[in-house]
Amino acid sequence: MAAVGLALVAVIILFVLIVLLASVKIVREYERGVVFRLGRLVGPRGPGLILLLPFVERMTKVDLRTVTMDVPSQEVITRDNVTVRVNAVSYFRVIDPAAAVTNVTDYIRATSQIAQTTLRSVLGQSSLDELLAEREKINAELQRIIDEQTEPWGVKISIVEVKDVELPQSMQRAMARQAEA
Repeated sequence: MAAVGLALVAVIILFVLIVLLASVKIVREYERGVVFRLGRLVGPRGPGLILLLPFVERMTKVDLRTVTMDVPSQEVITRDNVTVRVNAVSYFRVIDPAAAVTNVTDYIRATSQIAQTTLRSVLGQSSLDELLAEREKINAELQRIIDEQTEPWGVKISIVEVKDVELPQSMQRAMARQAEA
């Protein structure tokens, strides 16, 4: 009988330890934990040691550091009907962790998609000469438009830069001939 009581006490102690370990979370300095209580948003917490109510509260960690994201290379038709291949890079970070978790499923992927479509749109409204000569202006316009669209997600776009512009071979040869003349 004493062995059964001892086993029961051991099981209870083990259960309490598991519940305590599951309810203690550590949030690093560069993260915030967005806490939900019974599915309802409580708000961001952290950094430091966070105690959650077992079986009642859940936490999603959000990284607040700047993310460097390559915008994949894609073909764009400029306003003067020249097809160029461009790629870009954008830098962004989460400024509102609760919005980043509740307003969009995957803020990194969503920001990438917005950056790709905005790149095509803005460069499609520019001529080849503008694309080559006024890159700072185009970068600022890209940053402004993408930042406006990601603001409801709690994401702040700090920099967008067009990295490479590849001209078609025929256009490169024509420019080389013109430079020789």
